[in-house]
Amino acid sequence: METRLDRYEGAREKKLEQLKQLIKESNYIVFLGGAGVSTESGIPDFRSGEGIFNQESGLSYRPVDIISHSFFEAHPEEFFDFYRRKLCYPKARPNKAHRALVRLEKQGKLKATITQNIDNLHQMAGSTTTIELHGSVFRNYCTECGEKYDLDFILKSKGVPHCTKCGGIVRPDVVLYEEHLEHENIDKAVKAIKKADLLIIGGTSLTVYPAATFAQFLKSDRVVIINKSSTYLDLQAMLTIHDSIGTVLDTVISKYIPKKKAATAKKTSASKKTTAQKTAGTSKKTTAKKPASKETSSSKKPAAAKKPASKTTSGKKTGTKKKD
Repeated sequence: METRLDRYEGAREKKLEQLKQLIKESNYIVFLGGAGVSTESGIPDFRSGEGIFNQESGLSYRPVDIISHSFFEAHPEEFFDFYRRKLCYPKARPNKAHRALVRLEKQGKLKATITQNIDNLHQMAGSTTTIELHGSVFRNYCTECGEKYDLDFILKSKGVPHCTKCGGIVRPDVVLYEEHLEHENIDKAVKAIKKADLLIIGGTSLTVYPAATFAQFLKSDRVVIINKSSTYLDLQAMLTIHDSIGTVLDTVISKYIPKKKAATAKKTSASKKTTAQKTAGTSKKTTAKKPASKETSSSKKPAAAKKPASKTTSGKKTGTKKKD
């Protein structure tokens, strides 16, 4: 599980210090994560010894076959039986890894969190930069009319869930085997990695494509691997740490947002409010002054018209005639 170097005294600490330094030097960090990120939240991964693919499915089919498009089409009853038992964890909550990544995002360094997970834990933790490559169990839709449903609807339904509007089958908005990923999400992920000055890959065996090839789009060699098992990129990465991703990220990422950034954020917020208030006040004053301006103008005209009247020698009020 660990590299030979990690066994040497002090090797782990040196690697953690190196990762801290890499993070400190970087301004555009991208994180690419897999199932290993969520194992510390009680959600099993797929390929480890205790992973879903090595568990009994409870059916006469292999887990890897059940979560395929063709199986879903041919055996929807069995699919949903397995899906509810093995892929849905509504009580799972974010762990140290998720929370550490959110801190890094709030510090202004983490620009994108690319995940292969479908558990929504990054968003629960507070991430606003999450790119879901494989969808989410929390989103479901009718295959006929497109009506949307939440996870609770799937879990409470019996057998194959059907749309309450048209009767069509309601399926999870997740990418099954034999299905294509959303091009928009792939484009976002690749675009972010191309801009990155540090790519942290964690909790993934890097065997699922196309995510396994994303590192090639990084314009530098600044890649960090954090995973309990080995990956094909271990020897090519700038730094490889075989350890718990939650422990590593929680250790190397500061638990607080720098005061300067927090103060700047508050000043910016206060400045926006003040500007908005001034604009609103100015707008109200301008609106109130416009009618007054017209009255003043009209009141001055009669006054100007009366001046000639004081100069008349015939006693006639010329000003009155002009007014008519």
